[in-house]
Amino acid sequence: MTTIQARKATATRSVTQPDGRSRTSRQIRLKTVLIVLAAVSLAPYLFMIITSFKTNQQFADSFWQISFPLHFENYAVAWNQIAPYLFNTALVAVLSIVLILAIASVSGFVLARYRFLGRGFIYGAVLVLMMVPGLANLIPLFIIMKDLGLLNTYIVLVIPYTAGGVVLGTILIRNFVEGIPQSIFDAARIDGANGARMYRSVMLPLSLPVLGTIALITVSEVWNDFFWPLLVISDNNLRTVSVGLQFFQGQNVTDYGPLMAGYLLASLPLVLLFTFLSKYFLAGVQGGVPGAH
Repeated sequence: MTTIQARKATATRSVTQPDGRSRTSRQIRLKTVLIVLAAVSLAPYLFMIITSFKTNQQFADSFWQISFPLHFENYAVAWNQIAPYLFNTALVAVLSIVLILAIASVSGFVLARYRFLGRGFIYGAVLVLMMVPGLANLIPLFIIMKDLGLLNTYIVLVIPYTAGGVVLGTILIRNFVEGIPQSIFDAARIDGANGARMYRSVMLPLSLPVLGTIALITVSEVWNDFFWPLLVISDNNLRTVSVGLQFFQGQNVTDYGPLMAGYLLASLPLVLLFTFLSKYFLAGVQGGVPGAH
């Protein structure tokens, strides 16, 4: 028996050891690929940080390397240039988020918890709108805004972002609310809550993750959009940060230090938002509550 057991143990080790080595080698290859992808993704950002502390002479002498002394005054120059653009972008983003959340939360709640004639048709129409490319609406939307006299106003920026965000927001909120147990709404109805009270006291508190997700998506879209603000805004005092940075580059075409500092300052709000609110973003996409197990 002892000999048989020894042979079985040897055979088991011979079978399990290659599997363990192959599993370890796969993990090493996977980690290597992820490290390479992270390095490639962060390389432009690192180059931007290094260049933001240089003068033009330092930039010409040492393209990739850190040069001393570091010129922190580049950030003061960049801030003075892009601060109005950052304010305009933040204002447009806040107005768009408020309107999107107000409209999408009501429509998503109604489509998820109420049964009425045409409910499926309305939701299907919302889904169809998701398949319409943005470029298809560009010329008609520009003509409408021009005829209404809304060019060079904040409204001409807020309306398209709101219209596009409501479509996605309605779909996300509707799917999220459908995942909330019906017993919670039944209990609220037994306690005498009407539809408005259930929306305000039950649905909104439970839907904070998906509402935060929609807000982050809207901020990212407003912050990164370039073509529409360039098309409808010609007043420098109303330009958003993506367009303002291009004009800043034109004014300081050889002044690379302040230029890169401006790019870095413009990207920091999005980086900080997604860094500290990423768990809420993932919870909203997955239809769960952050930190719940």
